[in-house]
Amino acid sequence: MSKCDQCIIRQFNSLKALTKDELIRISGCKTSRIVKKGEIIFEEGDSVNGVYCVKDGVCKLSKLSANGKDQIVKLVVKGDLLGQRSLVGDESANLSAVALNDMEVCFIPKSEIMNDLESNPKFTLDMLQQMAHDLKESDNVIVDMAQKSVKNRLADVLVYVNEHFGVDASGYLSITLSREDYASIVGTATESAIRILSQFKKEGLISTKGKQIKIEDIEGLQRME
Repeated sequence: MSKCDQCIIRQFNSLKALTKDELIRISGCKTSRIVKKGEIIFEEGDSVNGVYCVKDGVCKLSKLSANGKDQIVKLVVKGDLLGQRSLVGDESANLSAVALNDMEVCFIPKSEIMNDLESNPKFTLDMLQQMAHDLKESDNVIVDMAQKSVKNRLADVLVYVNEHFGVDASGYLSITLSREDYASIVGTATESAIRILSQFKKEGLISTKGKQIKIEDIEGLQRME
């Protein structure tokens, strides 16, 4: 098990603001585990009782709507923290986290993180800044939902996945989302997402192989209106 003070992942989240002694203390109480693709890390309504540091892999954060449909709120990547909002707000999880591929996560108990939030102002500020950034992103998503067409939003998602997760050796997007996942992210019916992806394919913007998608014309997707 790697030690927190020697782990490169901490540079990508608020843990970078902790002192070496604080990181060494956290190393002594954290637990690491492998989360398999499709496995639930925590569910909406759970008491998280700590934070997860994503060492490797990708998961989706989603919320169950009144009509029983899952709405994907965010994709969480290597280097991100999970559960800090529930921790600071002292409430149950507002979202569910499910692994999109095999992941490695480290769990830090609530008591340890709260101790550092109370004693290290730099760490507290960094955590608040990250939550403010997440809130800004949520504001942008709300505006996009109201003002952009489904076709435009789906093009944006493909560009986002390409820019943030890259492609495999064959040029396909390195994370494979189901058509239901794409529909959930943009807030439309699965049938609509399938129809629009087929249209993108006919226009030469993308190509597909099973569930995998390859972007053939990223400028074309970026120009989508």
